[in-house]
Amino acid sequence: MLIGLEPDLGTPFLIFCVAILTLFVAGARWQSIAGALALAVPVVAEELWRKPYRRARLLSFMSPFENIKGAGYQLAQSILAVGSGGWTGKGVGASKLKLMYLPKPHTDFIFPVICEELGLIGAAVVLALFTTILIRGVRIARAAPNLFGTLLATGISLSIVIQAFFNIAMSIGLLPTKGIPLPFISYGGSSLLATMLGVGILLNVSRQTRAEALK
Repeated sequence: MLIGLEPDLGTPFLIFCVAILTLFVAGARWQSIAGALALAVPVVAEELWRKPYRRARLLSFMSPFENIKGAGYQLAQSILAVGSGGWTGKGVGASKLKLMYLPKPHTDFIFPVICEELGLIGAAVVLALFTTILIRGVRIARAAPNLFGTLLATGISLSIVIQAFFNIAMSIGLLPTKGIPLPFISYGGSSLLATMLGVGILLNVSRQTRAEALK
């Protein structure tokens, strides 16, 4: 609620998704999860109605090129950057759309720059790295010595991967635009610090698992 008052709808939505999935892993009843989802719908609808710029983002997400000079400008430029990279990209540092065309190219919309400079191959490598984090995180969660470790590893892994999914999905037009950075890649010290702390805790759970196995 405090984050939502900033106002910021993307981060509370991320926290909500991680919480719901963690509750599912913990064995929560389907009725409880469905009830939480049902309660979230009117909250999101009210936030969209109360803030005109959020409605504009939603409409531009549905048809970005119809209002390319207005609310759809950022997403349209992002899609153009993704498509112009081709298979191998234009080369590191050779992005043209990041030069006064694509807003926020170093934070929220850094993935289109990766696509333009490194192409589909570079984008696939980034996706493969986040997939690896998810797979390793799930393995650590399943092998954790107790339920707390399982839920802790699950929450940290999901928070990183879902955040990456939201960022990438919004930059290629699969989700409405949100102010969510790409973990490990977007510019920003606080985001990197929080993510690295999470990975450190995740590795600590893994180390405790190995210590239990050696006893």
